[in-house]
Amino acid sequence: MSGVWVFKNGVVRLVENPGAETNSENKKRKVLVYTPSNEVITSYSHLERHLYALGWERYYEEPHLLQFHKASTVHLISLPTDFSRFKSMHMYDIVVKNRNMFQVRDM
Repeated sequence: MSGVWVFKNGVVRLVENPGAETNSENKKRKVLVYTPSNEVITSYSHLERHLYALGWERYYEEPHLLQFHKASTVHLISLPTDFSRFKSMHMYDIVVKNRNMFQVRDM
């Protein structure tokens, strides 16, 4: 991965090509892939099924978030309840907490 890390409004993100124009035609859409089956995650029901199989449990503390906790760790995955707001930062959070099980790919 190459690019520039940008810190703005309390959020750090990687800008892969800072000199390129950023319009919707040039942007590549990111997708979350479950690597054992090479399945693209297209809904929260697909994601939940794989997370449950990996030992994650659903938290119901916050009504405006989908949260998952793994009992053997201190990790917590927090996702927006609307799948259309599921962004690459959420995908990378899942990848980091489930090494070798998920990948983020350009579509």
